[in-house]
Amino acid sequence: MFAHFFRELRAAGVPVTLREYLDFLAALRAGVPGRSAEGLYFLGRTVLVKDEAHFDRYDRVFGAFFEGARELLAGLEAEIPEDWLREALLGELSDEEKAAVQALGDFDALLEAFRERLREQQDRHQGGNKWIGTGGTSPFGHGGYHPEGIRIGGAGRNRRAVKVWEQREYRNLSDDVALGTRNLKVALRRLRRLAREGAPEELDLDGTIRGSARRGYVDIQMRPELRNRIKVLLLLDVGGSMDVHVRLCERLFSAARAEFQRLEYFYFHNCLYERVWRDNRRRRSEIWSTDHLLRSFSADHRVIIVGDASMSPYEITHPGGSVEHWNPEPGQVWMQRLLRVYERAVWLNPEPQHYWDTTPSIRMLRELMEDRMYPLTLGGLEQAVRRLAR
Repeated sequence: MFAHFFRELRAAGVPVTLREYLDFLAALRAGVPGRSAEGLYFLGRTVLVKDEAHFDRYDRVFGAFFEGARELLAGLEAEIPEDWLREALLGELSDEEKAAVQALGDFDALLEAFRERLREQQDRHQGGNKWIGTGGTSPFGHGGYHPEGIRIGGAGRNRRAVKVWEQREYRNLSDDVALGTRNLKVALRRLRRLAREGAPEELDLDGTIRGSARRGYVDIQMRPELRNRIKVLLLLDVGGSMDVHVRLCERLFSAARAEFQRLEYFYFHNCLYERVWRDNRRRRSEIWSTDHLLRSFSADHRVIIVGDASMSPYEITHPGGSVEHWNPEPGQVWMQRLLRVYERAVWLNPEPQHYWDTTPSIRMLRELMEDRMYPLTLGGLEQAVRRLAR
């Protein structure tokens, strides 16, 4: 049974090894998960998944593999242990939820009805008020409505199930979806160059042990804290078509400020021109010359440009092409100057990658970046960070 589960995980891209699978089986034999479906889920995730980026893939495989009561309990309909069902279905309810179930009907009757459906049902069912299925008013299945139901497989709709058999908690960690602040930090954390700088304020445990052993008394040794020496220059496109991506850019900005002590940031609109700014409220009065920016920050900065690169091609190729002001030089000239100064530069694009080839301006900027444009997803950000770390 679990050999197929192991193969499905591998096919889904979860890099589980045979050693980990054998450890999983040993834990099962030892009774680690007990008789709880939730215990089985967490045991498998703990033993078989090494990287939280794969949690969503594990959730999908686990949900598909154990989807449906017929597949989950095939052959066991007549001998389902009473304590197993009680622990799985009743053990996680709050006192209020238990009281609500009792008020609406007897919980034992709900379990007995569940067994009866398992014995009688022979195929998939949708709608209706009796069988295990989707979209109806039966107490068993998912996607329907019942005040005291058991959700089995799939996504709930009305949030009325008294027990959820499958709940994917880590959907935002998939490498093909947009990011939250937490996994942005995880990805950016890989761009590190640690060094000990500043005042000695951290206990050096190894040095203290060695010094105490040599001197015969406790000799406290201190050392500077490890700090990330990476210097990052973040350039953010704002306004226009970027308005729909504001929330995601805010998360990226928050994660970058948390991870990099040496972070400089500026805003631009659509394409880089002769000026940038730090405060969108004062973008007309407090501006930075882009030429001054290129001379102010050393060439060892890593540059991260964030923008959808969606604009008229004239904004890139022609003087005066900007939609906001008269730019004496084309945007591509300033992009080339930027890339001559900063060899380690990437562009993060929040637009879905399948749109890129159909948008001329994206193709042009991607070419200017020498193909260093990546989608603003977990997988794309990891690729960008690897490129910056070279």
